[in-house]
Amino acid sequence: MPANRLINETSPYLLGHAHNPVDWYPWGEEALLRARNENKPVLVSIGYSACHWCHVMERESFEDIQTAELMNSRFVCIKVDREERPDLDHIYMDAVQAMTGSGGWPLNVFLTPDGKPFFGGTYYPPRPAFNRPSWVQLLTSIAEAYQAKRQEIEDQGESLTSYIVRANDFGLENRRDPGEEGFNPFRKEILGTIVAQIMKTADKRKGGFGSAPKFPQTFLIQYLLHHYHFTGDESSLNQACLSLDRMIQGGIYDQLGGGFARYATDDNWLIPHFEKMLYDNALLVTVISEAYQLTHKEEYKRVVEETMDFVSRELLSPDGGFYAALDADSEGEEGKYYLWDKSELERLLKEEAALFCSYFNVTAEGNWEGRNILYRPMALKEFAESQNRELKEVEEKLARCRATLLEHRNRRVHPALDDKILLGWNALMIAACCKAYAALGKEAYRDLAVRNLEFLWNHFRGEGIYYFYHTYKDKRASHPGFLDDYAFLVYALIQLQEVTGNSEYLTRAKEITEWVIVQFGEEETGYFFFTHRDQRDVIVRKKEMFDGAVASGNAVMSFNILLLGEIFDVPAWKSRAESNCRMLARSVIQYPLSFGFWATMVQVITYGLMEIVMTGENLHEVRKVFLHNFIPNRVFQSATGQNSQFPLLKDKPLTESTLIFLCKDYSCQNPVNEVHELVALIGNVYN
Repeated sequence: MPANRLINETSPYLLGHAHNPVDWYPWGEEALLRARNENKPVLVSIGYSACHWCHVMERESFEDIQTAELMNSRFVCIKVDREERPDLDHIYMDAVQAMTGSGGWPLNVFLTPDGKPFFGGTYYPPRPAFNRPSWVQLLTSIAEAYQAKRQEIEDQGESLTSYIVRANDFGLENRRDPGEEGFNPFRKEILGTIVAQIMKTADKRKGGFGSAPKFPQTFLIQYLLHHYHFTGDESSLNQACLSLDRMIQGGIYDQLGGGFARYATDDNWLIPHFEKMLYDNALLVTVISEAYQLTHKEEYKRVVEETMDFVSRELLSPDGGFYAALDADSEGEEGKYYLWDKSELERLLKEEAALFCSYFNVTAEGNWEGRNILYRPMALKEFAESQNRELKEVEEKLARCRATLLEHRNRRVHPALDDKILLGWNALMIAACCKAYAALGKEAYRDLAVRNLEFLWNHFRGEGIYYFYHTYKDKRASHPGFLDDYAFLVYALIQLQEVTGNSEYLTRAKEITEWVIVQFGEEETGYFFFTHRDQRDVIVRKKEMFDGAVASGNAVMSFNILLLGEIFDVPAWKSRAESNCRMLARSVIQYPLSFGFWATMVQVITYGLMEIVMTGENLHEVRKVFLHNFIPNRVFQSATGQNSQFPLLKDKPLTESTLIFLCKDYSCQNPVNEVHELVALIGNVYN
């Protein structure tokens, strides 16, 4: 099949459609101009490389010549990789959810030639099914309606666009400070109310929140861990750990190769949606590292190590960037790479097969479509006791079995790799590397973060030192960076400074933040738009407030300016961050499942930021001991030499022995020499 216009793109998802008989365009003025000139509606089909149902619809419809002829004759067809253009995905997902009450991918939206949505949905089958018309039936009815009911369609497009614009005014209606009504959200009892709201949806038996499908919800778990740290509330710790434990034992976790799948389709975390995304693994490494700091549970250490091994083995490019994802499918089948027949395991593991199959609950019948997803119904210690075996013996045998099976699995056809490198997701992985280093002390993790940051710095910058691109592939950076990219990058720089002591990272973070405030900031509210002010190819500049698969860019950017305002003594930044949080507080309190990162920020503001400074010519080992401790509400700087650039480091004495200062509002207590002494001082703050 001859190639269409997507052949010149770099996105693996778009390139995968380059030989469809559909005359696909990438998003751009060329396609919209053709639609205006030919007076045709626009079909925008949005998906991503690791999306199973995107591949299904492609095979069923977009590779079918007759279906393609209908699409080509009646529509101008545009394919979008949602990971390359999340701005378009946000806008048109809002429209489809407003029309249908639900969304997902593939996202198929019909637009007027000026880009306004008038109808949309997700997956459509090749024949009527699932109470849905066939794709051809839908195309025919849309094309006929566009000719016969043009004014109605134009009105629908105007109405939906107006809805998106109104929904985007989030914050404007809340400009009046709720404090004027006597409402102060930064109170400890408010934090308990947030916990109570979270617990209403908590699955206290199987872990997680809500019913199937179950997503990791790392921001809620993180909030509960922090709440336990501050209050000693065992129920918060128990729910957080139960959720992590069930995920780790379930099929959502790759029991052989490490790393987590996107989500589970069932209540028991058994059946994953098999794609593995960089951002999920970054967020889970972060929260499991914190859980390890709090509990010192060896299981969490093991999973952090295995997940870091997975990311380094399968998602790390030779030059230091992290790839985006692994597909759910291989050889055209969802999950085939990860599934096992019992007879196959018996052949490979021989006399140790019985033990392995018992531990991972492998049966001849299988637990998913006749085959087995590996999962662990019980903890290893409990299993060893049930087998009347020594724990160490069982550990060693299972380790040998896993190594054998992993070696065999590596010879299978691998899931496709989405090898584009995304700025924001890489920044999340930098932060995860820093958290893993802090928790486990493995210098390789810190070094990996440093290497990745330099890769991003060298390959993602455009014209102007703080103009960054969003994506990189085939030695080409493209698409202007979005708010998430900048917010996550600044956060990563702050984390890198903590684990390295290199203050240059803070200087970069501050200068990028100043640029973001100008390019993305909304003066009326103090919030930030998702796209920069010079981007013209979207019908509305959205402000994303809710957490999705990753944290809200507004929440992370607000948290950044809170931290940097403290570090650089910029009162206006601290005030802006608190105002942003305050204006959303009622929504955060009522709906923490949608505002998990904001909720954690409410926590930090309520308890206050501590300022911790470490100086000394040989502080490296002491810094490592300090980082191992879980102290979430603080800024931390360390220096081996004199540094007058930063308020917290200015005039601090420098001696051969390490000095640790606990400060508040730049006023410091007498220094101590040992981390345990610092921890005692911090304990006195709360007692």
